[in-house]
Amino acid sequence: MRTSRQALWLLTLLTAWFAGMAQAAPAALQVGSKRFTESYLLGEIVTQTLNGQGIAAEHRQGLGNTAILAAALQRGQIDLYPEYTGTIVRELLKRESSADAQAPLAQINTWLKPLGLKAGVPLGFNNSYALALREADAARLGITSISELATKAPALKAGLSHEFLARADGWPALQRAYGLKLQPGAGLDHGLAYQALANGQVDLIDVYTTDAQLARQPVRVLRDDRGFFPRYDAVLLMRAAVDDRPLQGLAGRLPEAEMTRLNAAAELDGRPFADVAQGFLQSGSGGTGHQGLMDRLFAPDLLKLLAQHLALVLASLALAVAVAVPLGIAAHRLPRLAAPVMAVAGLLQTLPSLALLAFLIALVGRIGFVPALLALFVYALLPIVRNTHAGLQAVSGGLTHAALALGLTRGQTLRAIELPLALPTLMAGVKTAAVTNVGTATVAAFVGAGGLGERIVAGLAVNDSTLMLAGALPAAALAVIVQLLFDALERRGAHNGSQEYRGRGA
Repeated sequence: MRTSRQALWLLTLLTAWFAGMAQAAPAALQVGSKRFTESYLLGEIVTQTLNGQGIAAEHRQGLGNTAILAAALQRGQIDLYPEYTGTIVRELLKRESSADAQAPLAQINTWLKPLGLKAGVPLGFNNSYALALREADAARLGITSISELATKAPALKAGLSHEFLARADGWPALQRAYGLKLQPGAGLDHGLAYQALANGQVDLIDVYTTDAQLARQPVRVLRDDRGFFPRYDAVLLMRAAVDDRPLQGLAGRLPEAEMTRLNAAAELDGRPFADVAQGFLQSGSGGTGHQGLMDRLFAPDLLKLLAQHLALVLASLALAVAVAVPLGIAAHRLPRLAAPVMAVAGLLQTLPSLALLAFLIALVGRIGFVPALLALFVYALLPIVRNTHAGLQAVSGGLTHAALALGLTRGQTLRAIELPLALPTLMAGVKTAAVTNVGTATVAAFVGAGGLGERIVAGLAVNDSTLMLAGALPAAALAVIVQLLFDALERRGAHNGSQEYRGRGA
């Protein structure tokens, strides 16, 4: 029993330590990026440029889509991120006229001023949206433009990215502008789109005109003959208070051909984003060569990601213990509460993780650690509540009645007899919650909370299985280690218990 109590104390201490380690960071500029290759690279280039001038900056990779990044910017959770003028005008400012879409940067900044934002440092390239078909299909159907797509191929299977399906300058408006009859189907992550197209799983995808794959895949980019898409000149979108002078050296340094080459170095040659960015800044090269699994696995960011991951798991576990144990006690003491409590905990357990994260972001009004912590807390409730209740139910009623007959109060009986006897079962529930949350915590990277999921999300963005494994393997190993630690604590508790029993018998 003493070992189980020690385990709970250890959990509390570790939670405080890892949470402090993960969250206590110096005041640094927070550079965000979206979840695709080019944005990761630009975020790294900006971060390394600032660091190279002695300015503390941290890259928060792959935070999500435009809406999430813009909201984080306005709330001060990040300070700047790479964006595109067409996206700013259409998505953020909700200006849909073709004239507004071509507005100069000075006019865009006039519109952004009431939001407390500004755009600056034009990087030198235009990365527009486009639609693309396999070259063989385009040649067979005689399609060169989006207008011809509407008349000659109404039954193609589209595989469009989630953001393109939802954007104001994306599929819904494009469909209306061209009278397209195609059905968009389910959303497809941009990092997987070219592979799906090559494998014949889809026939039509949305692309960026600086995509690395365009130079190496047999695809035909369809001409936007009605001029629907605005210019998407790459700039840095930032809070108005940010001083962009240290970044002005990047202005005009990235023509389209150079950006495409850097994208290819990361996405097709498998080079780490940080190395590609460093190579560009230092010598104009694409960085070091392809890294194998072991290099990716033990990259310098491993300890930081592990600390973030453990902070999420342990903090959510401690919070769940603090809430679920009293709920389990209440369900034991008041039998009428048992069914509703278990039903609610079970229902929360079935919520899809991304849906729950989206709801919590809307609820708390921020991305990052807090919504991820709350999501993991929700998933940890059921096994702890259930096992607390089951452990207390298994305690002999005779022992409880005897304690009460000896003059102990209900509270004293609970603390001195019932909880110690139920503790092994309770700890089994804590173990289940801990091991489950180690795996579930990987989705925290989707909302900028860090952890080992960052590697998985980045690997998904560039369809890099090695990078995904570099995140998945440590997460799996961590789950096994947590399982083994709890098993060792249980064995030690059983051993101590048997020794104590023999000592009393003697």
